[in-house]
Amino acid sequence: MNPYKIMLVDDEPDILDLLEKALNREGFYNITKIKEGSLAVTACRGIQPDIIILDVMLPDIDGYEVCKQIREFSHCPVLFLSSKNDELDKILGLAVGGDDYVTKPFSPKEMAYRVKAGLRRAKYMQAPIRGFSLKIGELMIDADGFRVMKNDKEIGLTAREFEILRYLAENSGRVISRERLYETIWGEDSFGCDNTIMVHIRHLREKLEENPAAPRYIITVKGLGYKLVNPYEK
Repeated sequence: MNPYKIMLVDDEPDILDLLEKALNREGFYNITKIKEGSLAVTACRGIQPDIIILDVMLPDIDGYEVCKQIREFSHCPVLFLSSKNDELDKILGLAVGGDDYVTKPFSPKEMAYRVKAGLRRAKYMQAPIRGFSLKIGELMIDADGFRVMKNDKEIGLTAREFEILRYLAENSGRVISRERLYETIWGEDSFGCDNTIMVHIRHLREKLEENPAAPRYIITVKGLGYKLVNPYEK
């Protein structure tokens, strides 16, 4: 039996039951089912789940707001589940700190495997011994402690933002294509990944750069991808 704690948030009992059964078949039994967004935020503080499947359309506050509030104290993976299939909705889900976005109707088996993938990525990020920390200009990236400091002040990143930054740091000075970033961090085929990567890079720049419109750390190499550089080195 998997020890992971999973939280399901959806106001449709049938959806909750369907997800629970699919996860049970894959060995997940420590599952909490919640029908309201405000209750989900409170429950997340107490339960500290390893991963959350979160519906966008909830009766009190929507899933985007729930995710924003959870991101104030938790970096656990959040998989959005939504009947909205518009690209802008997907981008919004990623922008508020979501790690994945699946539209209804969905395959229960696929959701179970997405949960497994999300947990694998989280485990990789939280590995106690990474043997890697790097100072780049004013940034200090501590992979062991899952922290990023700038001028000795900690910067709050989502789990996915930290993964991207850490990967760029591990390849500091090298150009990494959007496709390679997506396939490495998301573990999926990179078809249609451009907007997803662009949203995460934009949010990283907003948190790391003095002027996100003129970035000094995460540089775009037109037509090729991105690279992390030390602005004080020529």
